[in-house]
Amino acid sequence: MHVLRHTFATRCIEAGMKPKTWQQILGHSNIGITMNLYVHITEDEKLREINLVADALKVI
Repeated sequence: MHVLRHTFATRCIEAGMKPKTWQQILGHSNIGITMNLYVHITEDEKLREINLVADALKVI
């Protein structure tokens, strides 16, 4: 069951859900617990973010 909570938090952030929303869904009183202990960044997520930065830095 505990692994499901980690997966849920990670998928919520990947889907763009507001952290305060799923903080309350998970029942955490502190957003730090939710963000630091439950959210894990996947390789796909890192690559997507890196591409966003790369696109923003492109000079035409």
